[in-house]
Amino acid sequence: MTNDDEEHRRTDRRKTDRKGTPRYLDPGETVFSLWGRVIMARYRRFAASVTSRVMQRPLRIGISARIFHPEAGSTGLRSKNLQYLEESIAHWVMTRDVLVFMVPTVNTEGLIHPSNIRLRHYAEHLDGLVLQGGADVSPQSYAEVPTRPEWSGDPARDRYELELLHEFVDAGKPVLGICRGCQLINVAFGGSLFQDIASDVPQALAHVHDDYDRHRHQVTFPEGSSLGRMLKAPSGQALVNSIHHQAVKTLGRDMSVEALSYPDNMVEAIRYTKAPFVMGLQWHPEFHRAGGVELLDCTPILDSFLRVARETRF
Repeated sequence: MTNDDEEHRRTDRRKTDRKGTPRYLDPGETVFSLWGRVIMARYRRFAASVTSRVMQRPLRIGISARIFHPEAGSTGLRSKNLQYLEESIAHWVMTRDVLVFMVPTVNTEGLIHPSNIRLRHYAEHLDGLVLQGGADVSPQSYAEVPTRPEWSGDPARDRYELELLHEFVDAGKPVLGICRGCQLINVAFGGSLFQDIASDVPQALAHVHDDYDRHRHQVTFPEGSSLGRMLKAPSGQALVNSIHHQAVKTLGRDMSVEALSYPDNMVEAIRYTKAPFVMGLQWHPEFHRAGGVELLDCTPILDSFLRVARETRF
């Protein structure tokens, strides 16, 4: 072989390198492995883009409606059924930059405006539920008779909220109950209530007062309370407001006591142990900031609720 022949072969190899596989690829690279890596790179870029959009989408939190039932002889707007939010609860949830939606009752059998929408559709499309305070839970909802007419509660609202609660629990979405909402969660799982603390437990503290949200008392957290760990309450005690004349009597199934009033040991918070987050607070955390810095900071509860809402949103 002459030197000229060897030089021609080197030139041919250089031409092949320029026109064939780039030199930066592995010698064993094939068209199949190359396309596999290209597809994976495109997939990772797409997944990162979707994840970014999902993480940035605000949470959508439903709040159950309070219901105003018209009284005999009412006129104008007061002659209609009204459904509404108390402003503070909506604004408290919105402090964490989430969207709030009031969940109305549904009308599937009405003659005027029937609808195919069900409460389960709200559970499917919203990320969490807050049960706001309001009228008494009816003793009929836990198989008792009202001991006084004014303690009859609102059975229509009970039916609506009990269905709404179970739809969110079945969907695996978190639920936070406030005051009446705490009592409703207990009743939803077979528990009962003291219809009136002053009558049924005369040795108890006054849990309701004309001072309304300025009325307050201490709470303690039992050993093992997940709420106590969440709040990191100093010395195991905290100051909360108190605006309720009913309270948890017998616990519903799979319920744990998360907080007790001090020193009379009335149930002040509960948790349903078979779900990621279903918790009831007897006090109103949405009033705490306005009530003064000495009141318990409840933002860790809201943050925990919203974290679970993000984790279970799909």
